[in-house]
Amino acid sequence: MVALKYIYATRAAEGTIRPDPAQEAVLPELDRIRDELAAPPPKRSIFGRAPKPVPVKGLYLWGGVGRGKSYLMDLFVTHAGVPRRRVHFHAFMQEIHAGMTEARKRGVDDALAPVADKLVAELRLLAFDEMQITDITDAMIVGRLFQRLFDGGVTVVTTSNRHPDELYKDGLNRALFLPFIDLIKERMTVWELAGPTDYRQDRLSGEQTYFHPADASARAAVDAIWHDMTGAPRTRGGGGTEAAVSAAARGVSGEDGLTLRVKGRDVHLPRFRAGVARVSFWDLCGVPLGAADYLAVAEAVRVLILEDVPRLGISNFNEAKRFVTLVDTLYEAGTRLIVTAADTPDQLYLEGAGAFEFERTASRLHEMQSADWGARSDAVDSPGAAG
Repeated sequence: MVALKYIYATRAAEGTIRPDPAQEAVLPELDRIRDELAAPPPKRSIFGRAPKPVPVKGLYLWGGVGRGKSYLMDLFVTHAGVPRRRVHFHAFMQEIHAGMTEARKRGVDDALAPVADKLVAELRLLAFDEMQITDITDAMIVGRLFQRLFDGGVTVVTTSNRHPDELYKDGLNRALFLPFIDLIKERMTVWELAGPTDYRQDRLSGEQTYFHPADASARAAVDAIWHDMTGAPRTRGGGGTEAAVSAAARGVSGEDGLTLRVKGRDVHLPRFRAGVARVSFWDLCGVPLGAADYLAVAEAVRVLILEDVPRLGISNFNEAKRFVTLVDTLYEAGTRLIVTAADTPDQLYLEGAGAFEFERTASRLHEMQSADWGARSDAVDSPGAAG
């Protein structure tokens, strides 16, 4: 089994990534977890009883945005030779709640137990991206959930922008949440990735982020950005994938959608990877969504790629209103926005009700293209990669 530090060094030598001492310092800890997970299980007792799972201490990797946390975790997960899953923490908790709802329908007293036990039966490793707890329902069950996972021998590796002590800060009934923080510190190594470089901000600084018209050339440009920021294979005109380098070889996770549950509604982002979402105009503006939904999107993603924005006017007035709300929300949240559109911001909405009000939206779209916009935005985690 090749050590991660050698895989990292090889990629650095090839120019695939830019070596970073802060990232390199974490690799021995990830190798430690991988080696312990690969160790053979203890033998059965003389009475034939199955041994209790050997718990392997996991890792809580936290630090500022853009330092490479997600890249390191993807590198680790790709080369971990045990049953595993890598998932965005927000999406994972939605799955837990959905599973508990189904268990209650079956009359199960402790609805969390069968959901957690299923994970224990299927996995040795759970890898979470962007652990952040803001919802009281998550806060009240996450401690019991993780305790059951740990007791079942599941190892957890997670990234977060916050130190464990800052999780659910100022939340309702936070005192009931504090034992979970202690559990994290007991069962996971808490490691700050404190490198000085925000690679993702460097990646977009000064680059074109608004493309018009929304033609094949614009799509190719966005494909390149998507590939550069997430490691996803580039698409070609025929819809195939670039075969030169597979996603697995680059050490990146699979491309998944993300569904956000907001006040009983589902907000679906069809393509989501490493904190970057890629959606069409119609995915977010062609369905009845509002400010709360767009705020949830802004909180869940660091970069939003929005494609195929049409010309706006009376024929799509409702969609145009939603687009205005979306841009306002992303602007206030400091979310990076990459757009392909039918025309320039000033030419998107020329006549009809709302055209005058759209001038502010056009102004914001211009501002969000500026080279210094990244200084106020939370850019997504990235490897120290050149491409």
